Amino acid sequence: MAGISLPGFAPLSVIDAVIRQTNAHTEATSTEELVIEAREHVVSKGDSIFGIAQDYKISPETILWANDQLDDNPDMISLGVKLTIPPTTGIYYKWQEGDTLQSVADRYHAKVDDIVAWPGNKIDLSDPKIETGTYIMIPDGWREFVQWVVPTIPRGPAGVLKTTLGPGACDTNEGGYGGSGWFVWPADNHFISGNDYWSGHLAIDIAAGEGANIYAADSGVVVFAGWSYGGYGNMVMIDHANGYQTVYAHLSRIVATCGQSVASGQRIGFSGNTGNSFGAHLHFEVRYLGGWISPWTVLP
Repeated sequence: MAGISLPGFAPLSVIDAVIRQTNAHTEATSTEELVIEAREHVVSKGDSIFGIAQDYKISPETILWANDQLDDNPDMISLGVKLTIPPTTGIYYKWQEGDTLQSVADRYHAKVDDIVAWPGNKIDLSDPKIETGTYIMIPDGWREFVQWVVPTIPRGPAGVLKTTLGPGACDTNEGGYGGSGWFVWPADNHFISGNDYWSGHLAIDIAAGEGANIYAADSGVVVFAGWSYGGYGNMVMIDHANGYQTVYAHLSRIVATCGQSVASGQRIGFSGNTGNSFGAHLHFEVRYLGGWISPWTVLP
């Protein structure tokens, strides 16, 4: 049935439709209120920085930047630790004496207008002053990370220092197997149990219970086997002689040895919770020509 129309007025059916759309929009926005203040999250079993960030719909980097006690290391969380969760992605910043909006914006690659406009900052647009000690949000701001990583170790007479890298550093790793470039999963499970690959975590955490088998992802030569400094715990690094290297960290026990040739799928150790680790899992890295790449790009 066509809507009733009067001169100068829209048909009633059109008016009804507009009212329904307006009400629907109002109801949606009322249930999705904008979070403008930082919250607190108490770390519980099964948490990871990556997972917490997903729950709060912010980037994992944002959580690291807001919690100095983590030292930019997502593996530094532990049960009961209280984390500050900023309201949006960016830098949660404590205003220092001598700061200006422009200097802070420049330092964190942000825009002054975005800082001033963020409602939680409660900045008076006519007199944008911020008291020393006040926390403000810098939306989409960012800074560099301090990466907690073991350097790539070359095949051959490496000349590595055990005092720098850890007792597992190998003195020499010449000859031996080369990789095919085709990778297999280094654990029986094929899913993530903690942190995924992101700028603050250049690896994936693969689900693997205490004592589970860990395998070489491709053929190569072991260039590190043993305890590693930097939070990796018991670690194996394999050079695949084709530009690729793989790293297996937080192991409970290692069966591979320095200089050993290992085949793709060969057991090299057992999953564990050593080093800076929050629950048993496999920290798995893939490096190519000295740089880190996402393991997802090579795993089947």
